[in-house]
Amino acid sequence: MQELKACKWQVDLLTKMGFDVQMPYAQLETAYFAKSGKGKPTFCFLAEYDALPEMGHACGHNLICSAAIGAGKALADTLQKEKIPGTVIVMGTPAEEGKGGKVYLVRRKAFTNIDAAIMAHPSSRTRIWRGFLSIIRFDVSFKGRASHAATAPEKGRNALDAVMLFFQGINAWRQHLPESSRIHGIVKSGGAAPNIIPDHASCSFYLRSENQTILEEMEKRFRDIAQGAALMTGTTCEIKDGEEGYKSGKVNKPLNDEYFSAAKELGMEPGASEKSGRASSDFGDVSQVVPGTHVYFGISPKENIPLHSAKFADAAKSQYALGAMLDASKALAQIGYRFFTDAKFRQEVKDDFKK
Repeated sequence: MQELKACKWQVDLLTKMGFDVQMPYAQLETAYFAKSGKGKPTFCFLAEYDALPEMGHACGHNLICSAAIGAGKALADTLQKEKIPGTVIVMGTPAEEGKGGKVYLVRRKAFTNIDAAIMAHPSSRTRIWRGFLSIIRFDVSFKGRASHAATAPEKGRNALDAVMLFFQGINAWRQHLPESSRIHGIVKSGGAAPNIIPDHASCSFYLRSENQTILEEMEKRFRDIAQGAALMTGTTCEIKDGEEGYKSGKVNKPLNDEYFSAAKELGMEPGASEKSGRASSDFGDVSQVVPGTHVYFGISPKENIPLHSAKFADAAKSQYALGAMLDASKALAQIGYRFFTDAKFRQEVKDDFKK
């Protein structure tokens, strides 16, 4: 929610390109709404531009906003030139990495008059979207009693022991989770010095599933394990909601298929994963209220580079990635053009969403 420079650069560029731009938008200081044209239909390209702490653009969001702006500009110019009615939107959405800018935008009805939304995310390979896992996040803290670890250990209640037992309980639980579910956490605090029994220790966890009922069951088990760790150590436990939770993704097949065709035509060698996506994004919330897709474009010629790594941050600023982003931008614009000019395609997108 602090992407002030990135947001201003985009707003200045879109204004120069002839878009009518609002910023701030929907009460978010670093969100924007850029519009070209008027009337229906309305097609929206979504821009992301936040970075990861300490790693920079290790998720390539610098390329997401670039592709969105490029596609928006190309499509807006073409519609104007060919006198085709409709509205092109480029929407700037902050804080995908945790704080969920799109969740706030959905809550504040930012997508009410939009007929379809699309975005392209960099990856090692070009592929269509297979959905997202829902995610909920928790901050867990244990409170014990401090004491000298050598002279009076019996008087202490070790909050760090509780955190460690909590992690062991989580690890024992993993075996019994469905393959599509995920849980992962970090220790945030664990004491001040080895000779002081920690009276406070804390951790953060993410829980994910493609099924909302399973996610609710996971939350109950998670809370039970935390209470068990507290009982075993004579400590107390507090569980607070962490950063914003995201909904699972609702895949739109016609939009996916159109991206596959456009990417193939551009020589991007698109593919399709055998299983649903295992990541989570606030685009999942968008896909629940408006037809949309979150496609991928490859930014590495050979190597399969993992997201959220230093290698990916390097790849995201390479010349190869720039070329791939421009191809993705063309593919997005082509999908938008078909949406404006092919009433049958528009209806297929709408019907698939209703299913």
